[in-house]
Amino acid sequence: MTTADPLSTRDRERRDLFGWLVLVCIGLLATWLAVRGGARLGTASAPFLGSYRFELSPASLLAPLVAVAVLGAAWRGWIHRLPWWAVSTGATVAFFAWAVSLALVDGAGGLTRSLTPDSYLGDVQEVGDDPLAYLSSFTGRSAEHTTATRGHPPAPVLLLWAVQRLGVTDHLALGLLVTAVGALSVPMVLAAVRDMSGEAAARPYAPVLALAPYAVWTAVSMDAVVATLGAAMTLAGVRATRRHGWRAALWAVLAGLLLGVAALFSYAVAWLGLSVVFLNFARRRAALNMFAGLGVLLPVLGAAKLGFTWTDGLGTAYADFAERIEPHRSAMWWGLISVCALLLAVGPPLYASLRKVRNTPAGRSWSARPRRCCSRSARGWRAAASSTPGCRTSRGSPSPPSPRNAPAATPSPLPCSWSPWAPPPR
Repeated sequence: MTTADPLSTRDRERRDLFGWLVLVCIGLLATWLAVRGGARLGTASAPFLGSYRFELSPASLLAPLVAVAVLGAAWRGWIHRLPWWAVSTGATVAFFAWAVSLALVDGAGGLTRSLTPDSYLGDVQEVGDDPLAYLSSFTGRSAEHTTATRGHPPAPVLLLWAVQRLGVTDHLALGLLVTAVGALSVPMVLAAVRDMSGEAAARPYAPVLALAPYAVWTAVSMDAVVATLGAAMTLAGVRATRRHGWRAALWAVLAGLLLGVAALFSYAVAWLGLSVVFLNFARRRAALNMFAGLGVLLPVLGAAKLGFTWTDGLGTAYADFAERIEPHRSAMWWGLISVCALLLAVGPPLYASLRKVRNTPAGRSWSARPRRCCSRSARGWRAAASSTPGCRTSRGSPSPPSPRNAPAATPSPLPCSWSPWAPPPR
């Protein structure tokens, strides 16, 4: 078994980092041009039109301490020596601490930013004692909801209502609970990477997930729940491709079921289902898409039976967006800035993943297109080469020698030793 050259690995990592920095600089330049040019961005928050403040407090030291601890553990090789369950658990705890420490830069209020009366919590009281009535009237009363609730399905409000009914009413406790749910995405992503690429590739990925830049949103957004559901869906989809028969079908149904539940938290998460679709095609298990599709329909149709139609909610949310935001936001500039935000949130691993797309079946088939385009000409050249006396055909069999009194053959336009399947001469 051969191992990769450490120098070449480091060179690739440096090139990936450089490529990522180039893309980030392009995105930041586009952001600067948008702000300086007065583009319609439809927001007043940093880094677009907001202002910055410098504040140093004891809580500001928490995030650097967590980062030093994670990087120190990786440098000492613990991610390779510890058992797998310890690596997965440690990465989960580290991600939770990283997200909380980033939020605490603004004090305890940093953990409750999305749980103010102006957000989802402002609509919890409308549920009252009858969640089914709230569900059935959700679309019709969209104009009465808070801004956050208007752009989402009813599941975030209903989840907060259920948690409060269980006795968790303190905003700080709710923020910590939401962050903990978001941290559960880490072991699921690691398990999916382990199933796809092996444990040797999954272990070095643990510190990358533990210190992920997108943790700044995990502790302040209900989308952390969506991220965990999406990670669970991906893991179930991977497990489905590694099994056969009814076990594979059940895992595929579970993946679709998780996607359907996530779609009741966010309309945009439906696009995440493409990851499972592509995975099934890449592993030549396209039939599993049918079972996953059936799983998606279960929670969506169940919600429709209870009074909430997902498509009607999506249409209402878009109508609200078209009225409040779309007239004040340029789609072109916002799209460029969103790509920049994605690059910053994911970090250099995104560039490395894009580079490795060529190693996938789709990437290999695309890179092989020029060869296929020349196949007809190659067949003609092989025929010309094989008709020359004394030359070998492309299959390697010698042509019969010509008689002594035979007329000279027409010179071939190709050298006798040429073959389209042979390596080029050195």
